[in-house]
Amino acid sequence: MTPAIALSGLAKHYGSPPAVRALDGVSFSIAPGEFFGLLGPNGAGKTTLISILAGLVRATAGHAAVMGHDVAADYRAARRALGVVPQELVFDPFFTVRESLQFQSGYFGLTRNDAWIDEVMHHLDLTGKANANMRSLSGGMKRRVLIGQALVHKPPVIVLDEPTAGVDVELRQQLWQFIRRLNADGHTIVLTTHYLEEAEALCSRIAMLKGGRLVALDTTANLLKRAPGCAVRVRLAEDRLPSALAAVPVSRMGDSFLLQLGDFGDLEGVLKALRAAGCTVQDLEVLQPDLEQVFVRIMQQGGGAGGDEREAA
Repeated sequence: MTPAIALSGLAKHYGSPPAVRALDGVSFSIAPGEFFGLLGPNGAGKTTLISILAGLVRATAGHAAVMGHDVAADYRAARRALGVVPQELVFDPFFTVRESLQFQSGYFGLTRNDAWIDEVMHHLDLTGKANANMRSLSGGMKRRVLIGQALVHKPPVIVLDEPTAGVDVELRQQLWQFIRRLNADGHTIVLTTHYLEEAEALCSRIAMLKGGRLVALDTTANLLKRAPGCAVRVRLAEDRLPSALAAVPVSRMGDSFLLQLGDFGDLEGVLKALRAAGCTVQDLEVLQPDLEQVFVRIMQQGGGAGGDEREAA
C-alpha cells in the first residue's frame, strides 16, 4: 500500500557550513487513513516539515512524497493530494467567505464545486457568514475559513497546523467533530498541536521532533506506557499527611495532596500508612498517566525514538 506521506532522510539546513539544522535526517511514513500526531517544542522542525510537504520549502537532502508523488519531482500531483491549514491567519481582505473558497477551489481547476463548498461551510458553521467580507470576521471565524480552503479540493491528506490555537471551546468541539468525520471517510489527518490532550484523544500514532530530529515514534497507547510511575490525589479530613509518607514526592492540588508514586504497586503502601495513622480519607483518585508527562520526559532526555521508528528509518 502506498503511504499517504513518506519521508526518507529528510533534511533542511540553513547557512554554509550549516549553521541551522531545521531538519536533520527525518524518516517515517504515515499510512492512508491514519490520524497522526506531529509534536515538538517551538523550533523542533514541524513547520519546516510541513512547508516541504506543501512545496513551500525545498529540502536540502532526502525525499518526501504525498500519496506516492514526490513533492519536488511531481509537485502538482503532490500538492493536489494535500490540504494544509496553516497556523497563521492568512486571508485576502477583499473577498467574502464564499469567494475565498471559490477562488481556492479554482486554483485546483475545480470550477463547479459549489455543492461541496456549501457542505464545507455548513459543517464549519460558516453558512451565515457566506457573504460576509473576510475583514469583518473574528479570529475564530477566519480560522474556519482557512480549514475550508484546505478542504475545497477534497484532498486525501489533510495537515492541520495548530488548528485550534486561539479558538473557543465550542468551535474546537465543532472542528474536531468535522475532522473526525473526514478521517472516518478515509482522509489521512496529520495534526500538530500544543494541546497535548487533543493529540492523546485523537491520534492513533504520534511522532515527536526535537532539534530537527525524530526522538519518538509509536502508537499513542505505547507512548503512554512510558509515563513515569503514577499519581494519586487524596483529600484528608485532617488536611495533613502522616510522617510515614515523608519520603513520597508530594504537591498540593487545591484541597488535596498529589502523591507521585513509582508504580501502582506503591498504592497499597500509601493506604497502609494512612490507615496506621488513623487518617480519614474523604476522596481518593488514581490519576492515569497522560501524554504531557511522556512528552516532557522525552524532551528532557533528548532522544530515543522507539516503536516502529526503526522500521521506518
